[in-house]
Amino acid sequence: MMKTTLKEIQRIVEEVFTHLHNNPEISWEEEETTKYLQRLLENEGFEVTTFDDSTGLVVTVGTGEHCVALRTDIDALWQEVDGVYQANHSCGHDAHMTMAVGSLLVLRKFGIPENGRLKVIFQPAEEKGTGALAFIEKGVVDDVDYLYGVHLRPIQDIGHGYSSPATLHGSGKMIAGKINGSDLHAARPHLGHNAIEVMAQLVQAINAIHVDPMVPHSAKMTKFEAGGESANIIPGNGVFTLDVRAQTNEVMEKLVSQVKSKIDSVAEMFDAKIDYEITAEIAAAEVDENAQEIMAQSIRDTVGEAFLVPPIVSPGGEDFHYYTLKRPNIKATMLGLGCDLSPGLHHPKMTFNHDSILTGIEILSRSVLRTFEELENKQ
Repeated sequence: MMKTTLKEIQRIVEEVFTHLHNNPEISWEEEETTKYLQRLLENEGFEVTTFDDSTGLVVTVGTGEHCVALRTDIDALWQEVDGVYQANHSCGHDAHMTMAVGSLLVLRKFGIPENGRLKVIFQPAEEKGTGALAFIEKGVVDDVDYLYGVHLRPIQDIGHGYSSPATLHGSGKMIAGKINGSDLHAARPHLGHNAIEVMAQLVQAINAIHVDPMVPHSAKMTKFEAGGESANIIPGNGVFTLDVRAQTNEVMEKLVSQVKSKIDSVAEMFDAKIDYEITAEIAAAEVDENAQEIMAQSIRDTVGEAFLVPPIVSPGGEDFHYYTLKRPNIKATMLGLGCDLSPGLHHPKMTFNHDSILTGIEILSRSVLRTFEELENKQ
């Protein structure tokens, strides 16, 4: 029956993907995307909730006690494509949205249990790392028991047709800093500090940081600017950016603590004032074992045991994981979908096998149905 239902919705799924792919919008500007999804879903008879102060929307089906949710991201990247900067769906969010719409259509056909409630969350601004936090603040997931997500995986991770029941993204933080001082005559370096020397020392100090070697992590300077055209001026001011990553939230906490300590110690060494702040951050994955096993069984039922692969460890980030970090009661996992994606995520000419969209819809739909079944059996 599942395969028959997928065939019945294939045409609309293709139309939805084509529209979303051809009309990308960047983070917090997904106005037309939100309107399109609202019209589409309301025309299909779904209850849609939108927000006056935010893009994105939520669909709710059923009124039961147990709530199972699907989440998709809706924003595109801003990047250069053929020499022109533009919004571009090179991270697969157009496919993710399409799978969420398709799952709604499938699950309506199969029906939501009387004691169940389905939420499908169309979340903005994943690429900014702030969309999930905004929806958490709005209370969107306060009543959610299980939460499932999906992300297309590149050929570097898994091959076409294979799927993983969890994607173990790492934690990331961007730190922007500024060295404050006054320029000096090059003949009188003793009258102040040289911002270039300060930053050079900071690079060495950060490179000397050591935390748990069993957990992948890194801290590196990715921006280093000071000085101007005049070679006889010592720059007193400079700006820098640090990229800090760790595979777990615990190691990230220790790593950032050491980074801050190194910045403070270098500032003291040079008697310099260094201001810095975290400008962006992403949480590492917190995956629930039961949710992962439900997803794994759904993969087996959809494509077979031979195409089930272990959880994927990725150094990339995803704000999906804020939902479980901020609401620890939520049991969550993210499907990693192999789809012949190349050359890679965020490449301006990224392509993938569109047949995988129907596969993703089936896996997600089976996961939701299986979760409701487990929740009912526990009563």
